[in-house]
Amino acid sequence: AIGVGMDGRREVLSVAEGMKEDAESWRGFITGMLARGLKGVRLVTGDRCAGLVAAVNELLPEARYQRCMVHFERNILAKVNPRNREWAADALKAVFAMESRDKALEKAESVAKELETRKLREAAKCLREGISETTTYLLDDYPREHRRRIRTNNMIERLNREIRRRTRVVGSFPDGRSALMLVCARVRYVTSNEWSTRRYLDMSRLGESVPVAN
Repeated sequence: AIGVGMDGRREVLSVAEGMKEDAESWRGFITGMLARGLKGVRLVTGDRCAGLVAAVNELLPEARYQRCMVHFERNILAKVNPRNREWAADALKAVFAMESRDKALEKAESVAKELETRKLREAAKCLREGISETTTYLLDDYPREHRRRIRTNNMIERLNREIRRRTRVVGSFPDGRSALMLVCARVRYVTSNEWSTRRYLDMSRLGESVPVAN
């Protein structure tokens, strides 16, 4: 998990070994961070995982959940045939180009109806079911200047790519602990430079608001 503190800089909050993404696993992960002093979380951005959403709602009641826009678009496009994929991709971009949540929801419904007209009912269903949690970033609680960065989990995906690159070189590990040690060492290396010193968000836009977690 990566968070952005009140100074606007990123910080790795926790790294843990896990085989499952159920609610119990996420509950333990979040509880560990809370025990170490995590507080004031306003937004959690991540992939669509029912276990994560349930744990956030239970343990971080003041936080809202933002589904990663990029992964959401991919989920929809996976249900679109090649002939309609370019059109669908452009239509989804138009949805997330809206300046207000109401407009985005209105545009999404229009796109869903067109998907149904093109006999892409599963894609339309996916869009309708996920659009609300994928447009959390458009709520007035969050500054316009933050929108581009809080609507996806790109911040953690870049770090994950570096971890995968390093672990592939090693191949297999004798146990989970040895893998976790390598991951932590790589995380420390990557975050020891300007990654953690360069301001990621201008938190003054939030006034007296508190950290954003990813």
